[in-house]
Amino acid sequence: MPDLTMLPSLVFRTLRTANFRCLRKFAWTFGVKGLVAVEKFKRRLRRGDYFPPFLYLSITNSCNLRCQGCWVDVTAPPSHLKLDTLDRVIRDARAHGNVFFGILGGEPFMHPGLMDLLAAHPDCYFQVFTNGQFITEKTATRLRELGNATPLISIEGRELISNERRRGQDVFNRSLRGLENSLRAGLLTGVATSLCRTNIDDLLTETWLRELIQRGVHYVWYHGYRPVGPDMNPDLALRPDQLTRVRRFVVEMRARMPIAIIDAYYDHEGRALCPMVTGISHHIGPTGGIEPCPIIQFAAESIDDPRGVFATIKDSAFLRDFRETSARHTRGCVILERPDVVRELVQKHGARDTTLRGTAMAELDAMTPRYSQWLPGEEVPERHWAYRLAKRYWFHEFGAYRHARPDAEGRARKLRQDLETHDPSPAPQPTAAHD
Repeated sequence: MPDLTMLPSLVFRTLRTANFRCLRKFAWTFGVKGLVAVEKFKRRLRRGDYFPPFLYLSITNSCNLRCQGCWVDVTAPPSHLKLDTLDRVIRDARAHGNVFFGILGGEPFMHPGLMDLLAAHPDCYFQVFTNGQFITEKTATRLRELGNATPLISIEGRELISNERRRGQDVFNRSLRGLENSLRAGLLTGVATSLCRTNIDDLLTETWLRELIQRGVHYVWYHGYRPVGPDMNPDLALRPDQLTRVRRFVVEMRARMPIAIIDAYYDHEGRALCPMVTGISHHIGPTGGIEPCPIIQFAAESIDDPRGVFATIKDSAFLRDFRETSARHTRGCVILERPDVVRELVQKHGARDTTLRGTAMAELDAMTPRYSQWLPGEEVPERHWAYRLAKRYWFHEFGAYRHARPDAEGRARKLRQDLETHDPSPAPQPTAAHD
């Protein structure tokens, strides 16, 4: 049974540890106005229009780390989206009800204008995906003054595994310093983990969650490692039994632990979904391409289109076809399960490779189908009433899968069986870290 004290404990702990200005901005801008943005999105869908309520913006390709499996052009010359361009995109989206934006990289804090961007839009709320190593005391203080951003600090393992996964030295401790600076400043702060075979036993545990709670962390976000990009490592990807284990753990801990736990790949009944397919979000890359999602680096349109980002996305045949075609074939991740479908859509619409390395199509051709979060027959419904209610009304499939192919579920089951037969491997062991 769910612990009835979980939610009051979470609320009390947050009120006690977070700065009042940050709480007020979160509650009003993200909470109230964010729900209004989703309602506007639902109304647009009913009249046949489309524009996502949440946009994710990769504002730079630069990063100080070289993580295994990263799909971003971190080794290429720096490419930053200009402040005036970002300002135009946000204002256009804001005019149609959007108030929440995810800020990604590379490492967003390596963009010289990040703080100016946050300051220019006090009526919006930003989630900054970061490794935390640039969050100094001064930076954290400035974020507290602004109040409209939450740092989501990625931690990929403890000392040895962090160094291995992120190809650096002392990575874990340097990220923890950024985490501590954020928490001391009273920021609403989260920790994100890309779960893989080398870190699942360390970080998908009640012990780790209790450690984060003790430190003062307000929320966590678990997502599965996806082997894509120029440095893909399929050996790190979770097996089906591990994916099910993640889902069961998240549902159980949501009902027991006073820390918010985010996931983006399941509805209230535990049915798999893809945020891109449901239409809840799309992605803008550091070269300005409007992409289906961060790991699908192809675009037929750009934010430089004079029509503005709202009209460009609303009228995009490429994005519409991508959502609808993907939904017919899978409830999971289309690029993992059906790279052939992604290839056909890219070629059909003449979409361009948005990477600086120019090898996205070759990387796609090198992929073989594998399972993703869609594991038919192993759905785990939400147990806690608050998560169940929130997902039922504001985060679900929005009718995206109503035209799914009748054979899609059978294909997913067969794919899993075939791959499990050839993938009995245990987790790879970390080796000595290197620069």
